Amino acid sequence: MKALDDPRLTAAGLLAEVFTGMMTRLTPTLSGAGLSAIDFETLLRLARSPYQRLRMSDLAAQTSLSTSGVTRVIDRLEREGLVTRRACDVDRRASYAVITDAGMARLDQVLPQHLEDIEKWFTGLLDPDQLDAMLDALRIIRDTVRPCATAGVEPIEATGARGARSR
Repeated sequence: MKALDDPRLTAAGLLAEVFTGMMTRLTPTLSGAGLSAIDFETLLRLARSPYQRLRMSDLAAQTSLSTSGVTRVIDRLEREGLVTRRACDVDRRASYAVITDAGMARLDQVLPQHLEDIEKWFTGLLDPDQLDAMLDALRIIRDTVRPCATAGVEPIEATGARGARSR
């Protein structure tokens, strides 16, 4: 069948295989630090956000978790002292998840090996031009399929915050 040879199937299949393979390679380092992949993603997103905090609804949108799912993750991380919740000053219905010093310390503990793993299994396999092109392509795709992936993040200039990063 001609449809079986369609390069779109190959592209989607390769992306799925790469993601699965990367997670297999990256998970042991995260587990060794007592973090699941979603715990790590949550801490990293908080650490890289202005004032190291995000509204719970924005965190849910960024991670593609339901609001109840993000609540469970934050509950668990809060019990471990890695995050805390703060009420929003202007909207009593909203609250922020804020990374704590202990959460930053946990990231500091895991990031060196995590970055080595990423270099070994991902970015180090590409030359700088290939990496730049891939990052550009991934942002185009991400912005289409997950437009909320950067919800709640404003540029540093707009907020005056340190620590905002382009994702």
